[in-house]
Amino acid sequence: MLQSEIFIKTKKEAPKDEESINASLLIKAGFIDKLMTGVYTFLPLGLKVFRNIENVIKKEMENLGASEILMPVLHPKSNWEKTGRINTYDTLFKFESFYSKNELILGPTHEEIISPLMAKFVSSYKDLPKYVFQIQNKFRDEKRAKAGLLRGREFFMKDLYSFHENESDLDDYYEKVKKSYIKIFRAFGLGDKTYLTYASGGTFSKYSHEFQTTSSAGEDTIHICDKCGIGVNKEIIDEQNVCPECGNKNLNSEKAIEVGNIFKLKTTYSKPFDLKYKDKNGNEKDVVMGCYGMGINRLMGTIVEIHHDEKGIIWPEIAAPFKAHLIALKTKDLKIKTFADKIYDNLQKSGVEVLYDDRENIGAGEKFNDADLMGIPYRLVVSERTGNKIEIKKRKDKNTKLISEKEIIKILKG
Repeated sequence: MLQSEIFIKTKKEAPKDEESINASLLIKAGFIDKLMTGVYTFLPLGLKVFRNIENVIKKEMENLGASEILMPVLHPKSNWEKTGRINTYDTLFKFESFYSKNELILGPTHEEIISPLMAKFVSSYKDLPKYVFQIQNKFRDEKRAKAGLLRGREFFMKDLYSFHENESDLDDYYEKVKKSYIKIFRAFGLGDKTYLTYASGGTFSKYSHEFQTTSSAGEDTIHICDKCGIGVNKEIIDEQNVCPECGNKNLNSEKAIEVGNIFKLKTTYSKPFDLKYKDKNGNEKDVVMGCYGMGINRLMGTIVEIHHDEKGIIWPEIAAPFKAHLIALKTKDLKIKTFADKIYDNLQKSGVEVLYDDRENIGAGEKFNDADLMGIPYRLVVSERTGNKIEIKKRKDKNTKLISEKEIIKILKG
């Protein structure tokens, strides 16, 4: 993609009202734009990162046997009345339809929608288990929307819901999801900082689990067991000052960002909507449910919080908008420009996603600063100094080296 044509504009300064690193860098680098507190537009580069994150998650969900659906954002009040959450869910956006005068809700989560939906498709034990997921935008009237993409009023969420005959089957699937989540966080370079963390199960079960990534930007404090490496959130620590996994009392506190959560809902949301099935003996039973959430915006923001330096973002390859950033430096030698064009064409033909900084009348310093700020994994420079070679540098490395045209394809395709 040509940088002269794509809708990108970097900034030298971040907005004064943004304190978080993720929002500051993403806005400065031209990935997102702030509309108002807790609400952001994904610009072309940001949307490419969003889609890359989404694709990794979708692949893992499909590996878990889940089918993708897309549920409405607009919810009827009656569904929330059935579960009793109409008056207890304190971040609901509620409004009245101008025409029908019915009260409607902008969905912050989808248990009230998925349960009656599945009741139309599940009637027998032969219909179970079932797994469905969606990636949908959510709305929560957060009193303190802050920290850029980490806590917003409008955001995207991956919801996976599972439906089972019994708790034993739910337990087995729950363990599979745990492993799948860990794979996702490792893929984005968060594995060594992300902890499976015990949390309260509320009315569902004794424990639920969060996945917490340690970071100074985190709103939560978790306590990490120095024996088994499990995290424990503050709520559990207040009840019992020991690790629920191994009983160890040596726990170290860390600030952390919640990047995912999983719950054994059991029959909490199947009962209100008569989501039942008939077992092998013809007895009617409530379907047992699990839910597994992961915020796309929050995950993107967390990646930036963890992977950056004083110059800008350092994207993991799997999330980056492009694999390489090709820079042609200003020169009067047409051979250099022609060589850079050729490199660009060959990379594209080889299937390497590349952003080509072909902008004229822009100095080397500004181009290099923009490249560091955007954080694309490989920087390729063609100039009078490099001649018929290409200067290559990994974003996270300090050293550069000159390589041939044939070598560049091999390196970037490897």
